[in-house]
Amino acid sequence: MVGYTETLSDPSYRGQILCFTYPSIGNYGVPSQKELDEFGLPKYFESDRIQTRGIIVNNLSNVSSHWSCKKTLDQWLYDEKIPGISDVDTRELTKKIRSNGVMNAKIVMDGSEYRNNERFDYDSYNFMPEVSINQPTYYGKESSAPKVVLIDTGTKFSIIRNLLRIGFQVVRMPWDTSIDQILAHNPAGVVLSNGPGDPIVCKQTIETASELIERSIPTLGICLGNQILALAGGAKTHKLKFGHRGQNKSCLDLESNHTIITSQNHGYGIELDSLEKTDFEIWFKNIDDHTVEGIKHSEKPVIAVQFHPEASPGPDDCLYIFDKFKDLVKTHGIVAS
Repeated sequence: MVGYTETLSDPSYRGQILCFTYPSIGNYGVPSQKELDEFGLPKYFESDRIQTRGIIVNNLSNVSSHWSCKKTLDQWLYDEKIPGISDVDTRELTKKIRSNGVMNAKIVMDGSEYRNNERFDYDSYNFMPEVSINQPTYYGKESSAPKVVLIDTGTKFSIIRNLLRIGFQVVRMPWDTSIDQILAHNPAGVVLSNGPGDPIVCKQTIETASELIERSIPTLGICLGNQILALAGGAKTHKLKFGHRGQNKSCLDLESNHTIITSQNHGYGIELDSLEKTDFEIWFKNIDDHTVEGIKHSEKPVIAVQFHPEASPGPDDCLYIFDKFKDLVKTHGIVAS
């Protein structure tokens, strides 16, 4: 219903066609990408462009009305050359996906010269060069604030925003950053971001994550970062038949026994049984299908969640995850190189 500007600009959706189940999309238009928040980040977007390969809607609203509206959704898609299709019964399509699982798809025009049988192998494709940065980028003005390295495997701006909000400086670094390059910044902690695709293809990031665990560096993994930390610790991951995508997914915090409502966007998960042979234990579980939604190390200051604590769009039930990470940093001190 709301949140399509944040969702379409979420790098975790790279390579996917997004189907909206709410009947009418685009009624409040698209705000300005030039409007920034107090941290200098785009206020209404999660990256600098649309990340999906296409979108499917039932009714596309060509009349948009909102105080922040600068263009229609259709104009935004046109400007960024992203195809879309409307007048589709998206709820019926969703029923098919719910029965058969996630599937490949394409949007083609009748009679188009591009109509062919070429297949795109999403599972083996490495999206990292498309969604990560090429060189370190710095955020935050307080030189005395502790520094956190954010390994960018497709990060959302809201992760950076929340790290700045709780008092960190942030150094955003490429997905294949080595442990030596991280330690050169003398960080107080490290965050592994969200991102698209199968975590198995991020071999360099998994190697770096193994070093973070071994050296007891305070670390937070989010979404793809959760899976990467699990693989680094010896667990296994698998593709979910039904990916978790939406703003109202219920998860149980096994530490507090509280249920929280989370925003999620992932098609892969951690195999629960594989955690038994590792030093990780389950922290959160999904109430609907009982899959792993978070892990924590039994000895090291390493935690990770499968959902998006920064939400955007979504509820702010789980912002406390960032505070948990901050507590780990305080407890375990500044890391020396």
